[in-house]
Amino acid sequence: MKDIELLNLLENNAKYEPKDLAIILQTDEQVILDKVAAFEKEKIICGYHTIINWDKTHEEIVTSIIYVDAPPKRDSGYDYVARKIYKYPEVESMYLTSGKNDFIIIIHGRTMKEVANFVATKLACIDGVTSTTTLFVLQTYKANGIILAEDEKPSERLLITP
Repeated sequence: MKDIELLNLLENNAKYEPKDLAIILQTDEQVILDKVAAFEKEKIICGYHTIINWDKTHEEIVTSIIYVDAPPKRDSGYDYVARKIYKYPEVESMYLTSGKNDFIIIIHGRTMKEVANFVATKLACIDGVTSTTTLFVLQTYKANGIILAEDEKPSERLLITP
């Protein structure tokens, strides 16, 4: 069994039972338990998450993608600003990127106003942040490899042939 095979299976379905993983990977269940424990200890596996299609619930959730520019510091590079940003509980994900913007941040809020307030009162005020651009997600079609959009329904019209 290769570690990557186990990691791929868990990434696609964290609900697999160790006994099922052992069968799929043709190994002993204890080997699976030991590997998973080691992955968790080494922070290779960092958590287990559920993907929720919020559009199908009655809850209002606003997802925002925020581009942030911040020049690197002499001794710490981008890490100085990144640490100040990712410590906020509102920040779900944060990435250092190449290209036009330095960071991409993903946050969720109850309303657009809540997200705007976070950007204005917390994010934009961080020493080193030079600009922000906030985008609001209008619809999610796919998240973490899972298609959330409804498949197009077939036409109910009858075909007429001559």
